[in-house]
Formats: sequence, structure tokens, C-alpha cells
Amino acid sequence: MGTFELLPHPANPPFGVSKVEARVTGLDAQWMTLRWRVESAQALVLPPFAGKGRADGLWQATCFELFVKPEGGKGYTEFNFSPSQQWAAYEFSGYREGMAERPMPRAPVCTPRRGQSVLIFDVALPVAALPPLPFGFGLTAVIEEEGGVKSYWAMAHRADWPDFHHESCFAARLAAPSGA
Repeated sequence: MGTFELLPHPANPPFGVSKVEARVTGLDAQWMTLRWRVESAQALVLPPFAGKGRADGLWQATCFELFVKPEGGKGYTEFNFSPSQQWAAYEFSGYREGMAERPMPRAPVCTPRRGQSVLIFDVALPVAALPPLPFGFGLTAVIEEEGGVKSYWAMAHRADWPDFHHESCFAARLAAPSGA
């Protein structure tokens, strides 16, 4: 499914992080698995462990996100995953309109692993929480570093300011499975 190199928005450059990559590592009837890799992460600030649970405002600290938009529709879904193990899921009827909590069949599983200079962040998301294929999607990250420096990483950006909800961020596509 390929690895995507996320780009920091030029309006908010990172302090020390040199690279963020993201990819869909698997998709079967039960789970979609995702992985983010943050390099040069020595100054990365992670939110403290909070345990599994839905929470708002996760994007205000280091957070990893998936945006999904069914083909031909105006609506889309936003998933936020925190290294604290908290998560959020929202539905939108249009661009930043009609926000509501998206029902989840069960909590996603968030697993951060940190080395000296790298963070690996894995997520297992129940497929039942996703809209049906095919859909466009975007993998994004909010990175907080020491000193309160925040950078916003996406597969593509709008030019003027970081906005993961913008159409440009839905830069990849997952096709419907082919017939047997």
C-alpha cells in the first residue's frame, strides 16, 4: 500500500524532527492497521499515558490522524490517535461543517514505541468504523517538540496555512476490493 512521506507545512517548521512517514500496513475484514514513523525525535514531546478512551482536543499535542472521504461525497471522517492511547472520531457533512461524534464499534488500539531518535506509532482501527471503499484518505501528524514548537505534517497541504480538512490533504485512495 506504500509509504507516504509527510511534509511539514512551511508556515510551521519543525525544530528537530527531520522526517515523518506514514502508511497503511494492513487491511482485512476486521482491521485497518496504520503506522507513523517520526525521525530525529529526540525533542519530541509526547502526551502522558491516559489509557484508552475517547477524548477531544488531541490535536493540541502530538497526535496522528487519518482523514477518510468516500468518493463522490462531501462528507468525511476524521480519526485522531494520541500516544496517550486516547482517540477521537468525528463525522463532517462538508468542509468543516456538521461535526458530530462518529460511532465506534470498539476502541482503536494505539501503540507508541520510542527509541533514542525515533518514534514508531501503530494504530489498529476497526474496519467497521470506516466508510465503505473506495475512498480518498489522508494521513497526517501534529508534532509537538520541546519549547512548545508545533509542526503540522501531511501528504499534501493547502498553500496558506495548515488545514488537514482541506481537499488537498485527501491525497491517497483505497480502491474497493476486486470481484472474485
